[in-house]
Formats: sequence, structure tokens, C-alpha cells
Amino acid sequence: MATDTEEPTLTVDELAARAGVTVRTVRFYSTRGLLPPPAIGPRRVGHYGPGHLSRLALIEELQHQGMTLAAIERYLEQLPEDLSAHDLAVHRALVASWVPDSAEEASHSDLERRAGRSLSEEDIDRLSAMGVLERAGGADDPDGYRLDPGLLRLGVQLLDVPIAHETILAARTVLLEHTRSAAHELTRLFRDEVWNPYRERESDPEQVAAMKSLSAHMQPMVVQALVTAFQRSLKEELRAAFATE
Repeated sequence: MATDTEEPTLTVDELAARAGVTVRTVRFYSTRGLLPPPAIGPRRVGHYGPGHLSRLALIEELQHQGMTLAAIERYLEQLPEDLSAHDLAVHRALVASWVPDSAEEASHSDLERRAGRSLSEEDIDRLSAMGVLERAGGADDPDGYRLDPGLLRLGVQLLDVPIAHETILAARTVLLEHTRSAAHELTRLFRDEVWNPYRERESDPEQVAAMKSLSAHMQPMVVQALVTAFQRSLKEELRAAFATE
């Protein structure tokens, strides 16, 4: 895992609170090798950074997908060694796209605690434009929100990027259009080339159920392939667009 420019400053309690998990969970993942060891500071206190937080979010999302810890270990082992916290956040965001109902309820104070910073009304509007959250407050809780916890950290990072609100909306429209198109084509390919021929040959209900299970577990692998392909393509496009003469 690559070292990020931001120094590890979170204690294990702060890391767990920011990630929305228990300290016991953090320690368990560490013993399984799913999290890299913390940086050891004065008095032998471990300190964690943004990479640990992003990896925790990715692990939690993969578990929501129904993957076992052994499968998650294999998934993480296949990721490039030089992935930054931002790259891991992108992986988490795209994996989460397979889950239709991942929103959580949060008050404004909860939201700021999870974000690790205070949030202005402008910040809330920008996070809403990025699809990170939506206002859900009623008469009893006017400051309530429904948020995607996996997208939150990536969205908070983008708050400090000087991009206009309208540009964020336009970028989100482009991403949704093309990812839906890719999802449609990949689903069609799997259906026509794998599922339909198998169903025509196989009448055993147990085997059919096994094939359905396989299709579900393929989702994270497909997402990983999409993320890798997108990142490479984006780097090539940016290099071509901003290359100096």
C-alpha cells in the first residue's frame, strides 16, 4: 500500500469512529492482514492514516456484497501495491454501485464527525450534487441526512478541489451515463455468452443455483477490472490533454 502525503495521525479509537466500526473490528482486520500495521509513535501508540480509513471502507463494502474474509483477502491481494488512499476510495465507490440501498441516516453532527471536519451549507450542497448525501430532515429532525458512507470520504476530499458546482453535476452525469452503458453491455454479454448457454445445457436446480451464486460473486471482480481500466484510460487522457510541448 502506498504511503500518502498526509501523515498518520489517527489513534485506533479515532480510526474506528471515523470508519463507523468498532475498535475490535479494526484489530480483527489487522490480525487477518487486511489492514497494514500502523505507524508507531511516542509511547508505542499506533497511528493510522487515510489509507487505513479507505481500506476499512473497502473491506466493509466487500462484506456487504456477501464476500467471505478469505475472498476479501484474495481481492485485496490482487490490487496494485501503489494504490493511494484516493485510489482505494474510488474502488470503494464503484464497488458500492452494486448495492442499491446503502444509504444511512445521519444528523448534522454525525455527518461532521464522520467527515472529520465542519461542513458549511455550501459544502452540503456540493456533497449533494456529487450524490454523497441528500437532505432527509423532517419536522422532528430538520438537519437529518441520508448518506452513502463509502462515498463520503471521497466527496469530502473533493470539497477542497476548486471545481464549480455545475461542473460537478456535469461530471456526475457523464459518469452515470457511461457506467450504466458499460453495466448494460457487460450484463448482456454474461447473459448471452454464459448464462443462457449454461441454462440450455443444465437442468439440475442445484447447478443453476450455483451459477446464480457465481454471477453475484463476479460483481466485485468486474468492478475491479472497470476501476483499473478507467484509471489507466484517465491517466492516458490527462497526459495527452495536458502534455507540454
